Amino acid sequence: MCAYCGCQALESVDQLILEHEALVNLVGQVHDAHRNGEVALMAELARQIAAVLGPHTAVEEQGLFPALAADLPGQVAALDADHRRIEAVLAEAAGPFLADPTWPRRLADVLGLLREHIREEQDRVFPAALAGLDIEQWEAVEAVRARVGTGLAQSAPSR
Repeated sequence: MCAYCGCQALESVDQLILEHEALVNLVGQVHDAHRNGEVALMAELARQIAAVLGPHTAVEEQGLFPALAADLPGQVAALDADHRRIEAVLAEAAGPFLADPTWPRRLADVLGLLREHIREEQDRVFPAALAGLDIEQWEAVEAVRARVGTGLAQSAPSR
């Protein structure tokens, strides 16, 4: 995970990274459940991932990405598209996933995309934001976070 550019010194980015860490841990648990054929557990974990991603994605799409869109238009568009693809498969965990034998594999595949997506954000997007956003843009990101909160459990350890 990102630890070299100093972006974690900003509370906005630090919170996004904490959410990324929680997501990576949940993805690992989904892969374990998939390997063990525990489809119901996969669905429960997918719902937990969706709960973390909801506010996380809002902060990115309503705060961070608009501030970066002029400098990184293709990258921002690709990340937005990833969000839609990931959300669509996660949303199936609330429905009749047990009736669809392809869902566990599709979930595992889209969670692989999520891991790559996280790497892209932490290795490229967050450092670019640190270098390029001004105070007003960071305040806009903070305002979105204040409005949407976080999907992390209140008992999540902080650094």
